[in-house]
Amino acid sequence: MRLATEAELIDRNESWIRNPAGAFGIWDRWVASTGVPVHEGYFVPDMRTIELGWWEERKCNAAFLKLAGFEGLCEARVTEIPPGQTMPPLKLAVDEAVYVVGGRALTTLWNEANQRTVSFEWQDNSLFLLPRHHYHQLSNVQGERPARLFHYNYLPLIMMGIPDPSYFFNGPFVPPVDGTELAGLYSEAKRREPLSGEGGSGNIWVGNFFPDMGAWDKLEAGGNRGAGARHVGICFPGSPITGHMAYFGSRTYKKAHRHEPGDAIVIPSGEGFSVLWPEGREKIFVPWQERSVFVPPNQWWHQHFNVGAQPARYLAFHVIPALLTYSNRAESVARNQIEYPDEDPWIRQTFEKELARRGLLSLMPDEAYRDPKYQWKPVEL
Repeated sequence: MRLATEAELIDRNESWIRNPAGAFGIWDRWVASTGVPVHEGYFVPDMRTIELGWWEERKCNAAFLKLAGFEGLCEARVTEIPPGQTMPPLKLAVDEAVYVVGGRALTTLWNEANQRTVSFEWQDNSLFLLPRHHYHQLSNVQGERPARLFHYNYLPLIMMGIPDPSYFFNGPFVPPVDGTELAGLYSEAKRREPLSGEGGSGNIWVGNFFPDMGAWDKLEAGGNRGAGARHVGICFPGSPITGHMAYFGSRTYKKAHRHEPGDAIVIPSGEGFSVLWPEGREKIFVPWQERSVFVPPNQWWHQHFNVGAQPARYLAFHVIPALLTYSNRAESVARNQIEYPDEDPWIRQTFEKELARRGLLSLMPDEAYRDPKYQWKPVEL
């Protein structure tokens, strides 16, 4: 079986990428007006090394990641704060989740209704939310090293309904619906019970700041993706943005599945690859390492493989809740997952070939390929 190249599949299925005057033209035109580089395709091998360009308005280096799987729903970008510098204050009309690609810095927030400020420090692998209608300012506390951030929001989708970019930046303050006080925005994350339709393992944590997603130990066994993986769900209080993290063992891989577009997958730790493919078509091979990011397109099968000597983690940022709820219905999961006994033999062959290149052998039990109800032992933390 031949792997399709990115260029072939973009040309065949993703013509909207080259059509900034089309359905997603408002957001595209705003991005073009910034003069910031735009990276396209299906994945970014390493966000620490991609090309950035100066963004005069925000006084930082940046790049937009217009990956095919976003399909006009979500925005992702990488920003870099120069050593010892502070970015200008900015207020967004939408929530934005931020993952720290690298560096140590400080975030300060405030709003017009409260003269107090709230500040917190972050480091490599931190995750936090920039809440809508609040000013935020990012300061690099290191004088010898830049700080890089990955940002994720729903701005392209919302701009379809409000086609005025200026509306979304430094607009009027709107109090939070849940009445959350500024001082309580970044309190310690807490576990909560899953809501109806959320699915998953039920291990869900709520908070606006998670200090280190590369070492967080609140993962529990569960789910139906195999490989003895552990999972944790992530919710930001009062925000539609959600996510989850999976942790799975060395020399194992998870079951193929598919869902709606827009889910960005970032790698905090590990070495491996994923395979993406539309039903009945050629496959795209996506190698990943720490700080890679990729986005499976709408209803494309995708499967994750750990070929490193250590367990791997991936952090997924979820698309809008309405689509997420649909894909988590029991009847949807049943038809949108491929069990190990039913997978294309090419999958196992490719996995074992990649391991052999590294002098390693698979730890996938033979019984898992015969019994779709095989009970995995959870991977050790």
